[in-house]
Amino acid sequence: MAVHGAAALSLRAVARDLGVVSSAVYRYVENREELLTLLLIDAYNELADEVDAAVAAAPAADFCGQFGALGAAVRSWALREPARYGLLFGSPVPGYQAPAERTTGPGTRVVYALMAVLDGAYRAGGLVAPGGQGAVLSGLAADLQRIRSEMGLAVPDTLLARGALVWSALFGTISFEVFGQYGEGTFAAPDELFALHLAALAELAGLAGAAPQPDLPAGPQAAAPGNSR
Repeated sequence: MAVHGAAALSLRAVARDLGVVSSAVYRYVENREELLTLLLIDAYNELADEVDAAVAAAPAADFCGQFGALGAAVRSWALREPARYGLLFGSPVPGYQAPAERTTGPGTRVVYALMAVLDGAYRAGGLVAPGGQGAVLSGLAADLQRIRSEMGLAVPDTLLARGALVWSALFGTISFEVFGQYGEGTFAAPDELFALHLAALAELAGLAGAAPQPDLPAGPQAAAPGNSR
């Protein structure tokens, strides 16, 4: 999968690499779709386990620290496991539909962890939308109420909507780095760039005490970003 991509994964190739006849693999998985499902579940759970451990290691009342630990854990795993990250968050595998009843639980563990951090901060008085509360239209309000009920959250509409943006933006900035979408050589200090992005996302979420973004040193502008995919 790392060499050829998830779309090219085949049981015959797996059997060949294992040095067994292809029929032997079918003792363990029914077909390629079953193998992909098992790989998805395994990757989702491994990522979430690392996120949970990182968040738990931060002080209980330090919600900014928990958020930073969560973001750093996702990025660290993604950079270490780019092929598996691509399976989870890259292009869909043509013809494959993940079974929701088996993958939704593992696949939502990280966002549940993120919302637990934001909800904990809100309940402790440490989550406030910069600029105050904005109006949320009735259609979106119904969606947010359903999410709030399903996840047992107290976060109000505006902050919950911001949380959704933070979630998508966090994975977006990590995906740009993993998939080389900034363009080769655009950023020579990716750790510093990610730290700035993480601080900005904490502020966007409304986390009180979020670290301000430091001023960037004066210097030549980075090369225009490109897409290496």
